[in-house]
Amino acid sequence: MMPALEFRDVAKTFTLHLRGGVQLPVMAGADLAVHPGECVVLGGPSGAGKSSLLKMAYGNYRCDRGQIWVRDGEDRIDVAAASPRQVLALRRRTISYVSQFLRVIPRVGAREVVASAGREGGLPAELALARAEELLSRLNLPERLWDLPPATFSGGEQQRVNIARGLIAERPILLLDEPTASLDAQNRAVVVELIRARQAAGAALLGIFHDTDVREAVATRVVDVTAFAQNRAA
Repeated sequence: MMPALEFRDVAKTFTLHLRGGVQLPVMAGADLAVHPGECVVLGGPSGAGKSSLLKMAYGNYRCDRGQIWVRDGEDRIDVAAASPRQVLALRRRTISYVSQFLRVIPRVGAREVVASAGREGGLPAELALARAEELLSRLNLPERLWDLPPATFSGGEQQRVNIARGLIAERPILLLDEPTASLDAQNRAVVVELIRARQAAGAALLGIFHDTDVREAVATRVVDVTAFAQNRAA
Protein backbone atom coordinates (compact mmCIF):
# COMPACT_ATOMS: atom_id res chain seq x y z
CA MET A 1 0.00 0.00 0.00
CA MET A 2 1.31 3.45 -0.89
CA PRO A 3 2.10 5.62 2.14
CA ALA A 4 -0.13 8.60 2.83
CA LEU A 5 2.89 10.51 4.15
CA GLU A 6 6.55 9.76 3.52
CA PHE A 7 9.80 11.46 4.57
CA ARG A 8 12.84 10.65 2.43
CA ASP A 9 16.36 11.67 3.51
CA VAL A 10 15.02 14.80 5.24
CA ALA A 11 17.50 17.17 6.89
CA LYS A 12 16.88 20.30 8.94
CA THR A 13 19.27 22.86 10.41
CA PHE A 14 18.27 26.05 12.19
CA THR A 15 20.29 29.27 11.87
CA LEU A 16 20.45 31.30 15.10
CA HIS A 17 20.64 34.82 13.70
CA LEU A 18 20.72 36.41 17.17
CA ARG A 19 23.80 34.29 17.93
CA GLY A 20 25.84 35.42 14.96
CA GLY A 21 24.42 32.89 12.53
CA VAL A 22 25.33 29.80 14.53
CA GLN A 23 24.11 26.63 12.81
CA LEU A 24 22.06 24.20 14.91
CA PRO A 25 21.63 20.86 13.11
CA VAL A 26 18.43 19.07 14.14
CA MET A 27 18.36 15.99 11.94
CA ALA A 28 19.64 14.45 8.74
CA GLY A 29 18.69 11.37 6.78
CA ALA A 30 15.19 11.13 8.25
CA ASP A 31 13.24 8.34 6.53
CA LEU A 32 9.70 7.56 7.67
CA ALA A 33 6.49 6.34 6.04
CA VAL A 34 2.97 6.54 7.48
CA HIS A 35 0.24 4.42 5.88
CA PRO A 36 -3.55 4.79 6.01
CA GLY A 37 -4.93 3.37 9.26
CA GLU A 38 -1.66 3.84 11.16
CA CYS A 39 -0.94 6.03 14.15
CA VAL A 40 2.82 6.44 14.17
CA VAL A 41 4.12 8.05 17.35
CA LEU A 42 7.40 9.96 17.41
CA GLY A 43 9.56 9.18 20.42
CA GLY A 44 12.74 10.70 21.80
CA PRO A 45 13.82 13.50 24.16
CA SER A 46 12.92 17.17 23.82
CA GLY A 47 15.01 18.84 21.13
CA ALA A 48 15.38 15.68 19.04
CA GLY A 49 13.24 17.11 16.22
CA LYS A 50 9.80 15.57 16.78
CA SER A 51 7.83 18.80 16.39
CA SER A 52 10.09 19.89 13.53
CA LEU A 53 9.07 16.79 11.55
CA LEU A 54 5.39 17.64 12.00
CA LYS A 55 5.93 21.27 11.04
CA MET A 56 7.87 20.28 7.92
CA ALA A 57 5.07 17.92 6.89
CA TYR A 58 2.56 20.75 7.35
CA GLY A 59 4.71 23.22 5.44
CA ASN A 60 5.43 25.53 8.38
CA TYR A 61 9.14 24.70 8.18
CA ARG A 62 11.17 24.09 5.05
CA CYS A 63 13.64 21.22 5.10
CA ASP A 64 17.21 21.72 3.92
CA ARG A 65 17.36 18.46 2.01
CA GLY A 66 15.07 15.61 1.09
CA GLN A 67 11.46 15.04 0.11
CA ILE A 68 8.19 14.92 2.02
CA TRP A 69 5.60 13.14 -0.09
CA VAL A 70 1.90 13.56 0.62
CA ARG A 71 -0.70 11.47 -1.18
CA ASP A 72 -3.36 13.87 -2.40
CA GLY A 73 -6.07 11.79 -4.03
CA GLU A 74 -4.47 10.18 -7.09
CA ASP A 75 -1.49 12.55 -6.96
CA ARG A 76 1.62 12.79 -4.79
CA ILE A 77 2.89 16.19 -3.74
CA ASP A 78 6.37 16.90 -2.39
CA VAL A 79 5.70 19.40 0.40
CA ALA A 80 9.41 20.24 0.52
CA ALA A 81 9.25 21.58 -3.04
CA ALA A 82 5.61 22.73 -3.13
CA SER A 83 4.56 26.31 -3.74
CA PRO A 84 2.68 28.20 -0.99
CA ARG A 85 -0.50 27.79 -3.05
CA GLN A 86 -0.04 24.00 -3.16
CA VAL A 87 0.64 23.84 0.58
CA LEU A 88 -2.53 25.79 1.34
CA ALA A 89 -4.51 23.47 -0.92
CA LEU A 90 -3.14 20.42 0.92
CA ARG A 91 -4.19 21.97 4.22
CA ARG A 92 -7.72 22.50 2.94
CA ARG A 93 -8.32 18.99 1.69
CA THR A 94 -5.62 16.58 2.90
CA ILE A 95 -3.70 17.49 6.08
CA SER A 96 -5.02 18.51 9.50
CA TYR A 97 -2.69 19.68 12.26
CA VAL A 98 -3.40 19.89 15.98
CA SER A 99 -0.67 21.95 17.60
CA GLN A 100 0.06 22.52 21.28
CA PHE A 101 -1.39 26.03 21.13
CA LEU A 102 -4.62 27.52 19.82
CA ARG A 103 -4.16 30.51 17.52
CA VAL A 104 -7.41 31.99 16.24
CA ILE A 105 -8.95 35.30 15.23
CA PRO A 106 -9.80 37.30 18.39
CA ARG A 107 -13.45 37.71 19.38
CA VAL A 108 -14.64 34.77 17.26
CA GLY A 109 -16.62 32.25 19.33
CA ALA A 110 -15.44 28.69 19.88
CA ARG A 111 -18.29 27.12 17.90
CA GLU A 112 -17.54 29.31 14.89
CA VAL A 113 -13.79 28.61 15.18
CA VAL A 114 -14.49 24.90 14.81
CA ALA A 115 -17.28 25.24 12.23
CA SER A 116 -15.17 27.49 10.01
CA ALA A 117 -12.45 24.82 9.95
CA GLY A 118 -15.10 22.38 8.76
CA ARG A 119 -16.24 24.71 6.00
CA GLU A 120 -12.64 25.24 4.91
CA GLY A 121 -12.34 21.45 4.70
CA GLY A 122 -15.30 21.25 2.31
CA LEU A 123 -18.24 20.60 4.65
CA PRO A 124 -21.56 22.32 3.91
CA ALA A 125 -22.28 25.11 6.39
CA GLU A 126 -25.08 23.31 8.25
CA LEU A 127 -23.10 20.07 8.57
CA ALA A 128 -20.01 21.98 9.73
CA LEU A 129 -22.03 23.66 12.46
CA ALA A 130 -23.62 20.38 13.56
CA ARG A 131 -20.25 18.61 13.69
CA ALA A 132 -18.72 21.51 15.60
CA GLU A 133 -21.41 21.23 18.25
CA GLU A 134 -21.07 17.44 18.37
CA LEU A 135 -17.30 17.60 18.88
CA LEU A 136 -17.43 20.36 21.47
CA SER A 137 -20.06 18.45 23.38
CA ARG A 138 -18.12 15.20 23.17
CA LEU A 139 -15.00 16.99 24.42
CA ASN A 140 -17.00 18.25 27.41
CA LEU A 141 -16.78 21.95 26.62
CA PRO A 142 -19.82 23.50 28.35
CA GLU A 143 -22.42 24.83 25.93
CA ARG A 144 -22.41 28.19 27.72
CA LEU A 145 -18.87 28.72 26.36
CA TRP A 146 -19.54 27.87 22.72
CA ASP A 147 -20.20 31.46 21.61
CA LEU A 148 -17.38 32.97 23.68
CA PRO A 149 -13.90 33.59 22.21
CA PRO A 150 -11.41 30.88 23.24
CA ALA A 151 -8.93 33.53 24.42
CA THR A 152 -11.06 33.72 27.59
CA PHE A 153 -10.78 29.95 28.24
CA SER A 154 -8.41 27.92 30.38
CA GLY A 155 -5.53 26.10 28.69
CA GLY A 156 -7.39 22.78 28.75
CA GLU A 157 -10.54 24.34 27.30
CA GLN A 158 -8.56 26.01 24.52
CA GLN A 159 -6.91 22.71 23.67
CA ARG A 160 -10.28 20.98 23.37
CA VAL A 161 -11.33 23.64 20.85
CA ASN A 162 -8.02 23.06 19.06
CA ILE A 163 -8.65 19.31 18.88
CA ALA A 164 -12.20 19.79 17.61
CA ARG A 165 -10.95 22.17 14.94
CA GLY A 166 -8.33 19.68 13.79
CA LEU A 167 -10.71 16.72 13.64
CA ILE A 168 -13.85 18.23 12.18
CA ALA A 169 -13.05 17.93 8.47
CA GLU A 170 -11.79 14.31 8.62
CA ARG A 171 -8.88 14.85 6.26
CA PRO A 172 -6.86 11.72 5.33
CA ILE A 173 -3.70 12.85 7.19
CA LEU A 174 -3.70 14.05 10.79
CA LEU A 175 -0.67 15.54 12.55
CA LEU A 176 -0.87 15.69 16.36
CA ASP A 177 1.62 17.64 18.49
CA GLU A 178 0.94 16.68 22.13
CA PRO A 179 -2.84 17.11 21.81
CA THR A 180 -3.56 15.76 25.31
CA ALA A 181 -0.83 17.60 27.22
CA SER A 182 -3.18 19.98 29.04
CA LEU A 183 -6.19 17.67 29.38
CA ASP A 184 -7.57 15.79 32.37
CA ALA A 185 -8.02 12.01 32.36
CA GLN A 186 -11.66 12.16 31.21
CA ASN A 187 -10.90 14.27 28.17
CA ARG A 188 -7.73 12.34 27.36
CA ALA A 189 -9.93 9.26 27.11
CA VAL A 190 -12.24 11.08 24.70
CA VAL A 191 -9.31 12.08 22.51
CA VAL A 192 -8.10 8.47 22.45
CA GLU A 193 -11.56 7.41 21.21
CA LEU A 194 -11.53 10.11 18.51
CA ILE A 195 -8.05 9.10 17.35
CA ARG A 196 -9.02 5.44 17.15
CA ALA A 197 -12.08 6.40 15.14
CA ARG A 198 -9.94 8.30 12.64
CA GLN A 199 -7.62 5.28 12.34
CA ALA A 200 -10.58 2.97 11.76
CA ALA A 201 -11.79 5.32 9.02
CA GLY A 202 -8.43 4.94 7.26
CA ALA A 203 -6.66 8.16 8.20
CA ALA A 204 -2.88 8.24 8.55
CA LEU A 205 -1.82 9.77 11.86
CA LEU A 206 1.60 11.02 12.93
CA GLY A 207 1.85 12.30 16.47
CA ILE A 208 3.75 13.20 19.60
CA PHE A 209 2.34 11.98 22.91
CA HIS A 210 4.33 12.46 26.11
CA ASP A 211 1.54 10.87 28.14
CA THR A 212 2.54 7.20 28.34
CA ASP A 213 -1.01 5.87 28.71
CA VAL A 214 -2.25 7.77 25.67
CA ARG A 215 0.77 6.76 23.60
CA GLU A 216 0.28 3.09 24.42
CA ALA A 217 -3.45 3.35 23.68
CA VAL A 218 -3.12 4.81 20.18
CA ALA A 219 0.29 3.89 18.73
CA THR A 220 0.53 1.25 16.05
CA ARG A 221 4.30 1.79 16.27
CA VAL A 222 6.76 4.19 17.88
CA VAL A 223 9.67 5.70 15.91
CA ASP A 224 12.61 7.03 17.93
CA VAL A 225 13.74 10.20 16.17
CA THR A 226 17.14 10.16 17.91
CA ALA A 227 18.21 7.85 15.07
CA PHE A 228 17.65 10.79 12.70
CA ALA A 229 19.49 13.14 15.04
CA GLN A 230 22.46 10.78 15.11
CA ASN A 231 22.57 10.85 11.32
CA ARG A 232 23.32 14.58 11.36
CA ALA A 233 26.87 13.81 12.42
CA ALA A 234 27.36 11.19 9.71
